[in-house]
Amino acid sequence: MTTLKDILAPTYMQMLGALSAWLGKIDEEKMQDGGAALLTARLASDMFPLSTQIRFACVQAQEGMFRLRQEAFPPSIEELLEEGRNAAERPGSIADALARIDSTIGIVKAAAADAPDLDPATPIAHRLPQGMVFDLTGEQYVRDWALPQFYFHVMTAYAILRAQGVDLGKADYVAHMFAYLRPGG
Repeated sequence: MTTLKDILAPTYMQMLGALSAWLGKIDEEKMQDGGAALLTARLASDMFPLSTQIRFACVQAQEGMFRLRQEAFPPSIEELLEEGRNAAERPGSIADALARIDSTIGIVKAAAADAPDLDPATPIAHRLPQGMVFDLTGEQYVRDWALPQFYFHVMTAYAILRAQGVDLGKADYVAHMFAYLRPGG
């Protein structure tokens, strides 16, 4: 039987790995100043910059795992959120972004290793900073919030990188699928 953590943990790890690989494709010219100019790039003026998208993808992965474990979030998640909210002024560097991604992959792996199998019907009260609360089951949380929010930030980062001329294509997005490729097909 597939559990909620069997869906979330591998998804988080493979897509964070892909995000890391995309950042690895940034050419030397865009890496000036640690990539600060690229990290402040946005798709639209009212959207967060690349540096925030990366941080928020990491937040979503960490939150998802701690929520499935039914544990309080560690202070590091709020720190990452605060960094993300202020990333336009303090974008950091590509090296910083890669370190955050690597750290998040480690947190997801550790959280999944001994996470209990949460009953999909377990109630989850999902609170947002604006005071809104969504009452969901564990299954609804994974399907309707955790995965869509995570993918939103990962794909926005992908779109910003593409828009800024980083050499990415569909194969970079689905790189994890090549493990399933039938030989000679």
